[in-house]
Amino acid sequence: MSHDLSGLRVLIIEDEAFVSWLLSDILTSHGCIVVGSAAKLDQALAMISYADFDFAVVDVNLNGVSSYPAADMLEARRIPFVFSTGYGRQGLEPAYQRFAVIQKPFGEQDLLAVLKDLLRPGDAPRNGSVAGGR
Repeated sequence: MSHDLSGLRVLIIEDEAFVSWLLSDILTSHGCIVVGSAAKLDQALAMISYADFDFAVVDVNLNGVSSYPAADMLEARRIPFVFSTGYGRQGLEPAYQRFAVIQKPFGEQDLLAVLKDLLRPGDAPRNGSVAGGR
């Protein structure tokens, strides 16, 4: 799978430092370049507006603030992303349930499976879902 992600640039939007570090570690070990990490919505919106990246991993809840404005901006820029949440797809507002989601806690293979589907060459962003919980 590493050849599928090699050289891809990722933005991590996650308020829990350990989860952000874990995502960074997994993704860089598979050849991704982490262009930045945002723990707050305003940071995320700023980075989405100026950073150059291929996809994002977006925590739904950033210290009690919804990340949906970040998702809207990513969608407007046509940048694929996956929501990360402890509540799974059912925890998303109805308008956002069509997007890819991975449920926390997730394992490395769960994340890679969702990203493989999300970033399939030549496809529009996918609507895959993987339930975590290992």
